[in-house]
Amino acid sequence: MPGKRIKTRFAPSPTGFLHIGGVRTALYAELLAKQAGGDFILRIEDTDQSRYVEGAVENLCRTLKQLDITPTEGVWLDDNEKIIQKGDHVPYIQSARKQIHQEYAKQLIEKDKAYYCFCTAERLEEVRKMQELTKRPTGYDGHCRDLSPEEVKTKLDAGENHVIRLKLPNEGEITVSDVIRGDVRFEWKLIDDQVILKSDGMPTYHLAATADDHDMGITHVIRGEEWLSSTPKHLFIYEAMGWEPPAFAHLPLILNPDKTKLSKRQGDVAAEDYLKKGYLPQALTNFLALLGWNPTADREIFSKDELIKLFDLSKVNKAGAIFQLDKLNWLNNHYLREMDDQAYFELVLPYLNSYKANDDLKQRVALLYRERMTLPSEITDEVSYLFDDKLDYSNVSITWKDHSKDEAKERLQASIEWIEQIDDSKQYDAQFIESHIKTFIQENGWGNGDTLWPLRVALSGKEKSPSPFDLIATLGKKQSTSRIKQALQEL
Repeated sequence: MPGKRIKTRFAPSPTGFLHIGGVRTALYAELLAKQAGGDFILRIEDTDQSRYVEGAVENLCRTLKQLDITPTEGVWLDDNEKIIQKGDHVPYIQSARKQIHQEYAKQLIEKDKAYYCFCTAERLEEVRKMQELTKRPTGYDGHCRDLSPEEVKTKLDAGENHVIRLKLPNEGEITVSDVIRGDVRFEWKLIDDQVILKSDGMPTYHLAATADDHDMGITHVIRGEEWLSSTPKHLFIYEAMGWEPPAFAHLPLILNPDKTKLSKRQGDVAAEDYLKKGYLPQALTNFLALLGWNPTADREIFSKDELIKLFDLSKVNKAGAIFQLDKLNWLNNHYLREMDDQAYFELVLPYLNSYKANDDLKQRVALLYRERMTLPSEITDEVSYLFDDKLDYSNVSITWKDHSKDEAKERLQASIEWIEQIDDSKQYDAQFIESHIKTFIQENGWGNGDTLWPLRVALSGKEKSPSPFDLIATLGKKQSTSRIKQALQEL
């Protein structure tokens, strides 16, 4: 839309958790708006009051805030976690716009683009059953479509329960121009007359979203592909009201590795679940941005500013995007390693608080396992041996391969002397310790394996652990020599 200020929106329903797919939709809408110096709106679509969950609005705002997806307009939380609305189009909560939607529904009736329907739920169920029996497409059969004005007035005056439906064409076709999918054609005869105003006076999504997008000046509607088949109905409303439609972009589904739709049955689908597990916001947004789109084939790591600069809605794939947990884990490990040391330690500290040790040791332990971790919580199971006063050597061989115990004792006794010679200022410097110890190994004409294996096992009590140099630098001189003495007693 040349010359128009770009305006996008994310319009979730407050029905509980924020789906990963919803986060991707919000992210793309924000990237497109920010790239063009436009506006990104957060609107709440709560017209289906039966599905409303208390606290869901606050929760989704909180989650978006954690992920640094911030609207310039619409619903948000203030510093006291209270819901506020900011912008020129208040209210941004759809149920509060009920009277506006009712007025639009009446205008559509006046234009002969909508009609009153008095069919009962029982009749509609009978129609559906008959259609299924005769293997016809299910949908409304147009029973009330041609009621005379007099019949309609009589029923309304009698207070008969009713809804308002769109009066869609019965023949011909419509072409939906989609930014991602190109032109998609639909036959009108296969689309039934959609309810736009329910019997309780509440609009359905089809009227409410279309009217609000128009009233709020939305230029680009980015949403999931499940709404593609409804877009002809929305375009019908735009044309009937004489409104300019926005550009539509329907995002592909996010799929499990087996190509089924991502669902709670097969794993986490809520963004909150991933954040609670310790996935970093940067990792999650980087990962979701690349689900179905990638600006360049030679890299996977992008900052938020880079995503804004490079984003291209037309380059989003049509095919479903596979949710690869391994890739998310790899990204999270990357961002953990990139974090400021103090910020990283504060993230990991809650998982080390059960250990009786000072913060200096906890910090060294946290940094030792930083390269190996996907999630901060993983450190709990990995590091308990570093806080133990006494190690158990019963399940591991302290000696190297077929070398003797006497040889292992000789190497460990020498290691105590080497460690005690380390200057106190260097006792936590793994690189220095490595150079220091390897020098003595060379001078004695010993091998690295037959010296370093006993040393590492003595320090850890494990067959697999970080290097002895890292362990000494983590434990410090006093604790390291104490452990080696324990191992000597075991031998």
